[in-house]
Amino acid sequence: MENVVAFLMYGNSAELCSANIFLICCRFCKRHRIKSNSNVPCVPKDLLMMSELVLPQFIFSLIQHLREGYNEPALDLPSEKDLHKILQVLEPHVSFLEDLTKMGGAMRSVLTQVLTSQQFYKDLSSGVGENACAKKSHEKYLIALKGSGLAFPEDKLTCGMQEQGAGTSTLAVQGLAGATATSGQGDSSDEEDQDGSQGVGKRKRVKLSSTTKDQSIMDVLKHKCFLEELLFWTIKYEFPQKMVTFLLNMLPDQDYKIAFTKTFVQHYAFIMKTLKKSHESDTMSNRIVHISVQLFSNEELARQVTEECQLLDIMVTVLLYMMESCLIKSELQDEENSLHVVVNCGEALLKNNTYWPLVSDFINILSHQSVAKKFLEDHGLLVTWMNFVSFFQGMNLNKRELNEHVEFESQTYYAAFAAELEACAQPMWGLLSHCKVRETQEYTRNVVRYCLEALQDWFDAINFVDEPAPNQVTFHLPLHRYFAMFLSKAVKCQELDLDTILPDQEMLMKLMIHPLQIQASLSEIHSNMWVRNGLQIKGQAMTYVQSHFCNSMIDPDIYLLQVCASRLDPDYFISSVFERFKVVDLLTMASQHQNTVLDSEHERSMLEGALTFLVLLLSLRLHLGMTDDEILRAEMVAQLCMNDRTHSSLLDLISLDGIIPGSLSFESVLSAVADFKAPVFEPGGSMQQGMYTPKAEVWDKEFDPVMVILRTVYRRDVQSAMDRYTAFLKQSGKFPGNPWPPYKKRTPLHPSYKGLIKLLHCKTLHIVLFTLLYKILMDHQNLSEHVLCMVLYLIELGLENSPEQESEEEVRSGGQERCHDSWFPGSNLVSNMRHFINYVRVRVPETAPEVKKEPPASTSSDGLASSQNSGTAQVFSLVAERRKKFQEIINRNTSEANQVVRPKASMKWSAPGATPQLTTAILEVKESILSLLIKLHHKLSGKQNSYYPPWLDDVDVLIHPEIPRYSHGDGMTAVERILLKAAVQSRLNKRIIEEICRKVTPPVPPKKISSAEKKTLDKEERRQKARERQQKLLAEFASRQKSFMETAMDVESPDADIAMEIATSEQHVSEAIYDCVICGQSGPSTEDRPTGLVVLLQASSVLGQCRNSTEPKKLPTTEEEQIYSRDTCAALHDVRLTTLQRYFKDSSCLQAVSIGWEGGVYVQTCGHTLHIDCHKSYMESLRNDQVLQGFSVDKGEFTCPLCRQFANSVLPCYPGNNMERSLWQSHSNKCMQDLVQEVEDLQEQLGTFPVSISSETNLSKEMESVMKDIKSTTQKKYTDYSKSPGSPDNDFLFMYSVARTNLELELVHRGGNLCSGGASTAGKRSCLNQLFHVLAMHMRLYSIDSAYNPWRKLTQTMQDKNPELISEELPEVPVLYRDVSSLLLIQILTMPQPLHKEHFTCIIKVLFTLLYTQALAALSVKCSAEDRMVWKESGALKKNTSGGEKSWEVLLGHVVSELSKGKIFEEGETEELTVVLVNPDSVECYLQQFCLPFLRITSLLQHHLFGGDLPSCQEDEEFTVLASCLGLLPSFQSSDQFTSASCLNWPVPAFDMISQWCSELASFADRHPDQVKALLIQEPKWDLPRLLQLPENYNTIFQYYHRKTCTVCTKVPKDPAVCLVCGTFVCLKGLCCKQQSYCECVLHSQNCGAGTGIFLLINASVIIIIRGHRFCLWGSVYLDAHGEEDRDLRRGKPLYICKERYKVLEQQWVSHTFDHINKRWGPHYNGL
Repeated sequence: MENVVAFLMYGNSAELCSANIFLICCRFCKRHRIKSNSNVPCVPKDLLMMSELVLPQFIFSLIQHLREGYNEPALDLPSEKDLHKILQVLEPHVSFLEDLTKMGGAMRSVLTQVLTSQQFYKDLSSGVGENACAKKSHEKYLIALKGSGLAFPEDKLTCGMQEQGAGTSTLAVQGLAGATATSGQGDSSDEEDQDGSQGVGKRKRVKLSSTTKDQSIMDVLKHKCFLEELLFWTIKYEFPQKMVTFLLNMLPDQDYKIAFTKTFVQHYAFIMKTLKKSHESDTMSNRIVHISVQLFSNEELARQVTEECQLLDIMVTVLLYMMESCLIKSELQDEENSLHVVVNCGEALLKNNTYWPLVSDFINILSHQSVAKKFLEDHGLLVTWMNFVSFFQGMNLNKRELNEHVEFESQTYYAAFAAELEACAQPMWGLLSHCKVRETQEYTRNVVRYCLEALQDWFDAINFVDEPAPNQVTFHLPLHRYFAMFLSKAVKCQELDLDTILPDQEMLMKLMIHPLQIQASLSEIHSNMWVRNGLQIKGQAMTYVQSHFCNSMIDPDIYLLQVCASRLDPDYFISSVFERFKVVDLLTMASQHQNTVLDSEHERSMLEGALTFLVLLLSLRLHLGMTDDEILRAEMVAQLCMNDRTHSSLLDLISLDGIIPGSLSFESVLSAVADFKAPVFEPGGSMQQGMYTPKAEVWDKEFDPVMVILRTVYRRDVQSAMDRYTAFLKQSGKFPGNPWPPYKKRTPLHPSYKGLIKLLHCKTLHIVLFTLLYKILMDHQNLSEHVLCMVLYLIELGLENSPEQESEEEVRSGGQERCHDSWFPGSNLVSNMRHFINYVRVRVPETAPEVKKEPPASTSSDGLASSQNSGTAQVFSLVAERRKKFQEIINRNTSEANQVVRPKASMKWSAPGATPQLTTAILEVKESILSLLIKLHHKLSGKQNSYYPPWLDDVDVLIHPEIPRYSHGDGMTAVERILLKAAVQSRLNKRIIEEICRKVTPPVPPKKISSAEKKTLDKEERRQKARERQQKLLAEFASRQKSFMETAMDVESPDADIAMEIATSEQHVSEAIYDCVICGQSGPSTEDRPTGLVVLLQASSVLGQCRNSTEPKKLPTTEEEQIYSRDTCAALHDVRLTTLQRYFKDSSCLQAVSIGWEGGVYVQTCGHTLHIDCHKSYMESLRNDQVLQGFSVDKGEFTCPLCRQFANSVLPCYPGNNMERSLWQSHSNKCMQDLVQEVEDLQEQLGTFPVSISSETNLSKEMESVMKDIKSTTQKKYTDYSKSPGSPDNDFLFMYSVARTNLELELVHRGGNLCSGGASTAGKRSCLNQLFHVLAMHMRLYSIDSAYNPWRKLTQTMQDKNPELISEELPEVPVLYRDVSSLLLIQILTMPQPLHKEHFTCIIKVLFTLLYTQALAALSVKCSAEDRMVWKESGALKKNTSGGEKSWEVLLGHVVSELSKGKIFEEGETEELTVVLVNPDSVECYLQQFCLPFLRITSLLQHHLFGGDLPSCQEDEEFTVLASCLGLLPSFQSSDQFTSASCLNWPVPAFDMISQWCSELASFADRHPDQVKALLIQEPKWDLPRLLQLPENYNTIFQYYHRKTCTVCTKVPKDPAVCLVCGTFVCLKGLCCKQQSYCECVLHSQNCGAGTGIFLLINASVIIIIRGHRFCLWGSVYLDAHGEEDRDLRRGKPLYICKERYKVLEQQWVSHTFDHINKRWGPHYNGL
């Protein structure tokens, strides 16, 4: 609803704006022309001659086509297809005309001449003459006119329609019979609507008292020129876009503009008729407004048309006619005899807002002062307009369902509220904006006068006397609201005397009834009394107070009630309120009563509602004296107190008349009352916006609960405001407990409304307050703290606003004190507070405890009682009292209304059924309001004598009563504050308070309270026990939670982390124990019943996005900036593999590298385990669950049953025995050679895998199925790199690459290095151990031919060097070209599991020698020839020294000399790869950097396989720390003399080994000398993956991409988007770029991110995430100056990058947590 309204309110602004710019241009050009008139040469006649000859014929042919093509649709269903065909045929015609308009002013003036010339039209189109064709076309034209209910004036017969006398103001109702005489009459809507609503008082026709006949407005059209007929056909064809554009393009021509505007006005009625019939009313509406906004926004033009064409008459009449087509009889009040008709909100006309173009035009022209003035001066128009408004008075009537729940909840209320706002309130605000100064008094008098007349007619029509019909409510009283708002304006701006424009008392009594009924109904609705009417009634109650509506609905209603209250008798008004709220029967001193109109469960909330309403009525000053700035401030404070708000929501919530959003006053008030809270980012991923929160002093001084109650749509917002207030008081140390709403001083009343104060000083209210205080003290049922709070608030309001005559009263008070004719002596609250009431006679049910009391014996008291009797009756005959007052006011002669009338003790108004059981009892009360307050204080504090008058200690209190300590607090504080104010205002009160305090009185009569007291004691005891029970439960829950956190999340104890990581399990546990989160059982994972980890498998290309530059790439925002993917990690690895495959044997290539940089499979877990059979049944239950989940069960997706994290597979846990494990970790003293041999032997024996393949167990089945899952996670293109498809080498490569991907990604998550050490969070939740088992089991199925086993090449020198390899087969990849990390994974995963630590270390040592040699080789290629010579010689010198094998100089020299044997260094010396590496330190540094990536991966692997934390270190010592951790360093040396070469452990003599490896390169260099170097130089240094860097200002992106053409389809996309990973520009949802049913974004997400895409939607500033088959809206990283998103760029604010948000996005991308953090996923069906 809100969106609809927001659109309606602001929808026209853009068009208005364009119109204004357009107007400015026109004016400018005109002036411009005048100035330089002399220099502008005339257009030569000859130039235009041709066009002047041709154009009339051309336009006529266009019109003929339009005539020919139009067939009157049968059965009122326009044959849309036919119309479309004609329009397609005419497209070139209209385009030609459009091109002509673009040729400039000269051509436009010719066109204007042709279009507006009457002569041309007459000659060509009248159909006179021989031409049969022309005749036929003219006939068609006449038929079309008639079909539209229009006619040529000549064809009209006189209808005998007399013009009305100018004085009459009512609607002239005329039967249809009178109208049917017109030949083309029978306005189609009459026929359509006659079926359903024949009972409605015949169609009304309005006659205006001004010059036009309505018939001529509605039914006559005479076309005199082409332009007029062209517009006629444009309307007939429902405004084709091309025609509209042509007609608008002509507007710069001034003559045309005037002619066209007049033509448009002439056709206005016809437009309305066509619009009503149209099936495409939305499109048509937009196009109408497109035209009209250009015409009517120009004040000059609007004024001219108003004067010459009666524009206002036409508009009002057309609106009236339009609404008349959907009137029904009103059922309000008197259903049978009502003569009032209202619009039917169920009609399409209202439901679809079909009327909005016409209303919007009307509002538009009323914005011009000159036009509005004419409207306000024209009595006839005002009468008609009030008639129009009265159609909405009382629409959408609700009747309370008392028995059954309503069958069908109608949603018509949307239409009703929109209609009142659009059609009544908006024009009203438009008119009010011109009534701001004293000179405009007359206008206000006019409106008020005709408004009252209309209201009087309405009251007569619905037969209203004085009582509203029960159980009915309508929220729509636009006439009341017009009356109220014009009154308010009159007093506030025009200095009118209110009494001169107010009606008599009787009318005021009638006026207050319906608005009061709405207030009571609101309370009933919130008390669930309307629950059988369904949810829609709550919707109405909310909409009524909602921010877009409150100014036009609840505010005027309350203001009107305030005006009535200030002028009517206060006792009458107060008793009316309690009667409307149905709580009269509750206001008895007796402890029991019978309510005849209300169930007891609703009594409490209705009483609260009545009192709250009174507080609102008496406290609000919105129209009673507050200035605009004060109102704005109060509104803003109320909204901010409910919740922190964003800037835009504040603008939306505070829609004040006269405050332009974003105006200066708005911003200055906002900065005065609120602090800005910049957006914060919670790790949970919920994106905060920039918020405004109230300043401390606002809470302290300005928090106004009354305003909050008025403005809350949901009741919970009031509670939210109180909670925030409580929090503020606690935080600032002002009040520790639960505070009550604070009392806020009010703005002084405007003198015109002083009468409102009388309500606070009337006996009826005082009796009610006294009774309620007494009942609360006596603990009667159905009273709440809220009731007490409101009672005290009213007393305080009375004390704050006391009349001045207290002083004389005190003097005479001696006499008054004994006046017992009534409850209270006078009407002043200050003196009534101290008045003691002794006995009260009450009517009670016979069961009540009061009956048993004997009346006191003493005669005096008897006398007292009898005199009190009347007083008693006064309260209970509130109703009778009200009737009496009403009669009295109506029959009044001269007696004043406020003269006190002696009440009669009549009970005749109570329900007849209830009377018999009632009996009279006399209660002994002996209290005054003051004594009741003091006893209440005792009761609230729970102590006797808790109240002590503060002035006895400190007299200053009386002089400065405004003490801060009283401003915040609970009920006791409120009572103290009231007593202090009472004492300040009157010396007598002060004395009486002191007296009461001296008598030590028990707070409550003992007899009465015993049972109740017992109850409260029991209650307390029960509460105490409940509290203890709760504490115990909470403690137990907390301990369970803690233990769960420890096992599952491993918060505290890293060593007890069993479920997370078997690696770190303690040694004395013999087997790893797992908890199944489904069945709750614990136990080991076994072959027969394996346990599994809940995992999410996802394909990832994050690693492939690493680049080798530390500078992140920028998103291109100009044509020059482009991004190439050549330098990404994925691209380089791809090139390397392709090069290797070109020169070497395929199977060998596929073991020389790793894949998975793009489309690698990343495995992550939440750490929870479950039995695999439990998981299967869980999946089955999910499958049968029809609830729409955000995931697809068929694809194996589910959420972890415990933590609800998204997952799609289960990774079996390998049955592990931890005892063995610890033995395997112990160090052995075997020598290197033995270990090398053992490793080789282990690799040879295949069958030693503990799960034998031959006997399939459940575990091995699960391992196979999870392997299938892993494979199917990524696309085939990311797993198939072999030249022979389906080769086992492919699978082998894929499997060890999965391990590599996961290790590399963990390294990225740790920040790219292992300096932080520890078992970081990624480690805690790691499932690598289980993953290795699954991969190893499958890799062991592939035997590596021992001849090709790389282990041999690394650990043995081959004897038979056969230089002549068989020529046809490609050689194997030389060892120096192989990726060492890949070799490591191959070695480890083909060993029997679990692995011994010593074997692991041995493998690392061997591989490190290879890695080191690769580093030396790469270095040798990089340095210059001279450097090589130097190294060669210096190495040769030191070769024979001890430790030569562990010196890089010696080794480098050897490498250089070995490589020199081939053609390696000769080729391409020109390529400048040279690095200056003269000093040894830089060489050492280069070598360490080359080896570090391998050491990091290896350390991580060791950490996962064997446990043990990673040591933390500084960045510069990372190499040494990792090397010693891996066992490469024999003993840790001091870092100054450390060299990387000291980590080498050669299994065979180093120089032999190096020579052997280099010889492979040499032989390769002989054949392909150009490739040798390129393959040697690997790029080990990658920066962390980053998203593209975005510009500071969003406009930069928008301007570049918004009109950019797509490279695929070369069109400008409707929804452009750009990938934030690689910068590709794509069409979102574009069918143009669809390939095999995949739209471009989905396709790109697969190619760029292996299924994950991050796109910025250019036209919405929002980021969208695609993950596989799902997508979600992530939010925006661009915020405005107030820290808010602007989704869809609706608000059009400048947006700036929010770096924190972008960081969060990048973090989620890198850590693959989109699925876990973002909750709102939906399927995209490949359509993005």
